[in-house]
Order: sequence, then C-alpha cells, then structure tokens
Amino acid sequence: MKIDLTGKTAIVTGSTNGIGFAIARGLVESGASTVLNGRTQDAVDKAIARLQADVPGTQVRGVAADLGTAEGCARLVAAEPTTDILVNNVGIFGPQDFFETPDEEWERFFAVNIMSGVRLSRAYLPGMAKRNWGRVIFLSSESGLNIPAEMIHYGVTKTADLALSRGLAKRMTGTNVTVNAILPGPTLSEGVREMLRGDQEKTGKPMEEVAADFVTTHRPSSIIRRAATVDEVANLVVYVASPLSSATTGAALRVDGGVVDTIA
Repeated sequence: MKIDLTGKTAIVTGSTNGIGFAIARGLVESGASTVLNGRTQDAVDKAIARLQADVPGTQVRGVAADLGTAEGCARLVAAEPTTDILVNNVGIFGPQDFFETPDEEWERFFAVNIMSGVRLSRAYLPGMAKRNWGRVIFLSSESGLNIPAEMIHYGVTKTADLALSRGLAKRMTGTNVTVNAILPGPTLSEGVREMLRGDQEKTGKPMEEVAADFVTTHRPSSIIRRAATVDEVANLVVYVASPLSSATTGAALRVDGGVVDTIA
C-alpha cells in the first residue's frame, strides 16, 4: 500500500508545531502541496523552514491568520481559495475547574475549537463537492467521548467536533468527498510537554516517563500506558486524507491508545 497525494493541495490549520506540524510533514512526504497555518508570520516562516529542512524540495507555503476569529478564517480563504484536503487541526486546551471557567473562556474555546472548522468547512466543501473529490478531517479527541472532569469546556468542544464531522459527512452524501474525525488520546506534543514541564522539573525524570505517569494517573484505561507520539497521530490522518480511504466517511477514528473503554 502506497499513499500518493501528488497533485493534491492540503491545508492544515494550527500547523506550526505539534500534531499539526507532524500532519503537514506526513502530507508533503506523500506528495501533497501543503499550506501551513499559524497565528503569526514568524511562527509560519519558522515552520516552513523546518519542514523544508525535514523534506527537501517539498511544496509548502503558509498563511498567518488567527482562526479563532471570522476575520482570520476569511484571510486564510482569501489567500487559499480552494483545497483538496482540509485538516481542521487548530485547537486549544488546558485544565480549569468548571466552576472557575467564565463565559469568556467558554466562548474562546468555542471560537477556536469549533467555529474555525465550521467556517472553513463552509468555505471549502462546496468546491470539493463540485470537483467530486475531497477530504475534510477534524481533530477531535478521546476527551470528546470521555469528558475530563478537569477540563469540561474542552471536552464539550471536542464532542461538538464529532457531531459536526458526522453531519457534514451526511451533507456530502453521494459525492466522493469524505468527512471524518480523528480522536487522539494523550499525545506528547509541544503543548503537552509545556503542560508537564513543571512535573519534569520536580521529578527529574525524562519527559517520556513524566508523560507516561500522567497517562496512568489521569487516563488509567490506557492500554499502551504511555503518551502517543505526534507522528503516530499524523500517520492515521494522512491515510484518511488519501484516496485509499474512499469508503471511510462519517467516522470517529481513534488513535487514543485504548483510553476509551469500548469495543465500538
């Protein structure tokens, strides 16, 4: 089995580091002309340089836009009017007690984690349908099924992403456009590394061990008993973005290390 995305264009939101960057790298390695996105031009430029160093000769460009706003989404669409593959990866997370989470924080999470995908899917799906080929992929989370008590606001947004992707898949019925959601579990991205930095400094353990301790403490149902790597998540996304996944749509595909304790 060979994934070949030659001739395809992909947009990966929130892709200057972490899972998003790993997805972008996987797509360009498969031949896709890929658009990176971040909030600042400096972050985008550094990510492009890093990706070009990782994959010499790659076709990559970037758009600096804050997709947590309608204006930022419009800026991206104006710069890149069409795409074959849209990966709605941009997202924010962070623990905060429900009773200490104000309306403004709920609204910020909704704007970034849900409305960015709403706006960009609304912009790009009609063109995909007209061309009768396309892939839209939402990065949800196992937290969308297994709502974490320590960040309910985050879990709610990731549940909404599941509903959105399933509904859009139905809306594309009869076309060769698929819409799916990917559900990572704890993943050792830059954001998670930063979240765990204090624990690492206290214990002196390698970050991988600190992450594994976090998983066993906070996600005890994990079967792999460790955090996934960003590349492990990206591998599934790249497959779903490819022509090989043509019969997979409306699905919630888990790469959660077995955290969600169900056989379905």
